[in-house]
Amino acid sequence: MINIHLTSAGFEINNTPVVFPVSLAALENLLGEKPRHFKGKNGGVYTWDQLGILGYSKEENLIYAISVIFEKEDYKFSPSQTFSGTFSLEGEDIVSYYLKHPEKRVKLFEGDTTGALVLNTVSAWFDVEEDGIKAIEVSHYEPYDRTAGIPKDKYVITIPDEELITFTDLGFKLSVIEELMYTQGLLTPKFDVYEFAKWYTKRTIDIEEEGYEPIEEVTQYFKDFPVPKRLATKLTEIYQDGGNDIYMNLVPFSGGEEDYWEIESVEDAKHFPNLKKVTLCYAKEYIVEDFEKLGIEAEWL
Repeated sequence: MINIHLTSAGFEINNTPVVFPVSLAALENLLGEKPRHFKGKNGGVYTWDQLGILGYSKEENLIYAISVIFEKEDYKFSPSQTFSGTFSLEGEDIVSYYLKHPEKRVKLFEGDTTGALVLNTVSAWFDVEEDGIKAIEVSHYEPYDRTAGIPKDKYVITIPDEELITFTDLGFKLSVIEELMYTQGLLTPKFDVYEFAKWYTKRTIDIEEEGYEPIEEVTQYFKDFPVPKRLATKLTEIYQDGGNDIYMNLVPFSGGEEDYWEIESVEDAKHFPNLKKVTLCYAKEYIVEDFEKLGIEAEWL
């Protein structure tokens, strides 16, 4: 019988320490069975059929992770038997521990809904479906960096050394940003709320939970975002639509009928000498008439 043990001191198979990556020869010696090998682009999968164990390799003969299989599947590399040994964490059955301590679970990657148990430099990730735990994958633990690939200063607002437009109406400003940032590409960076949520480190922004209402930090970002006066002449039209990028980033799961960003004043139109037409869906009833008084063609969407 195979006995797997995960402790703060490390990972053991049959009381022998294992450090990832581990050589295939060392695992064969520990497990007492020669595996089948399914070649991939960089190594492939090794299958211990009678033990219910898979080994994953990035290069041939070097295993960087193993999976203990609890439920049979029909892939060509699937073990013919499920795991019948023991797998413990600090002396307790690891499945029982996992089920009893959801607060101990650590996300290993973006979108990880099941999580892993982590001790020292080893993680045990659980492949869970509605009918139970299918497998546990054990590997070297790498802390998940949700900001990886995003420049640290990408969404840091800096005030440029030039004249800026001072807005009195947020709804008007948002419509201007829609045109200059998303349509013309003149304002950068192009804001993406999902990327912003990863980048933001002062707290965890959960888009799936919070995306039905304005997210305070996102709204504040656009309130503070500087719009240079030199770009004022580039604005010739405003076109509001519930599917505009600006609104989908402010409230990703909005129904398109919110009034958070209604234009309530046309005073900011004075900054845009070439603004000739506006199409509106987020504005007070009187705004169409107010635009027309300024000689700007206005209509409802």
